[in-house]
Amino acid sequence: MKILLNIGLISCLLSFVYLNKKVEVVNFAQLQMQAESKTNDTLYILNFWATWCKPCVQEMPFFEEAATKFSSHKVKIIYVSLNSLKELPVVEKHIETKSIQNRVFLLNAGNPNDWIDKVDKAWGGSIPATIMYKGGKKVFFKEGEFTQEEINSVIADKNK
Repeated sequence: MKILLNIGLISCLLSFVYLNKKVEVVNFAQLQMQAESKTNDTLYILNFWATWCKPCVQEMPFFEEAATKFSSHKVKIIYVSLNSLKELPVVEKHIETKSIQNRVFLLNAGNPNDWIDKVDKAWGGSIPATIMYKGGKKVFFKEGEFTQEEINSVIADKNK
């Protein structure tokens, strides 16, 4: 009985630690693995943003609502913070304060000029920027912010 209680306690503690992990720091190769390498029929949406970008912060609730609206579909929304690594606590506080439910990465990839073209050659480097992958292939890219109607429409179209 004591062993079962200990196993249950350990499981609870591990799940608590996992659930409280707010932001995962990734390099560019790890980020690519999250969407480009997956050849399933899930629509992966990567939204590049930063806490200091007002349009980025303003559109986050639209992605959150879209995640709820499309929760019964194969859609995964991933926020990719472009804040610096030293700003990780600021990003985590933002995620907690805004009750962000989707997965959040902080991209620690060095000079953006080294990887922006790898995301999309049309990307000038402004944020917010959103890219979508399905079946391991890029199916959509937009530099600029969305309205709720626009993001819902694009997701519905690309998730057919």
